[in-house]
Amino acid sequence: MRPSKNNYAFIDSQNLNLAIRGLGWQLHFGKFRRYLREKYSVQQAYLFIGYDPKRAHLYTMLQSMGYICVFKPTLVMKDGSMKGNCDAELVLHTMIQFHHYDHAIIITGDGDFYCLVEHLLENKKLHALIIPNRFRYSTLLKDHNFKPFLRFMNDLEHRLSRKKEKTP
Repeated sequence: MRPSKNNYAFIDSQNLNLAIRGLGWQLHFGKFRRYLREKYSVQQAYLFIGYDPKRAHLYTMLQSMGYICVFKPTLVMKDGSMKGNCDAELVLHTMIQFHHYDHAIIITGDGDFYCLVEHLLENKKLHALIIPNRFRYSTLLKDHNFKPFLRFMNDLEHRLSRKKEKTP
């Protein structure tokens, strides 16, 4: 297959962030955007994220790195934590943009996206399914039809991590 030059990435930011932190490192989103462009010819990178007005500076920074942020209002739970599940938004935008990209790169380990990945595969639109943590992802995504498309981020720490600041 000839490499496509007009690929779009659809990123489940919550799943990505929590999985990478679970591996003990922090993702440098600028390096990750560059990686997606260079490795997968990603022209548009949609980042699905819960919106908290106190984090406006973060969203501005992500947009300056080349991400298209798609926000969902967050809910504050009784324990003080925030919830902003963006699964429906990711699926909807992947389908809205369906005729604008050659192939999609889906970045998540969440099995809720099984039907989306299956649909992209059936329509020859799936380029890769990037799983943040090969040791902790949904069994649904281990479908034998998906295996040729699975990519894992576990070994990318040296390339994509935020460097820890050295203390003097």
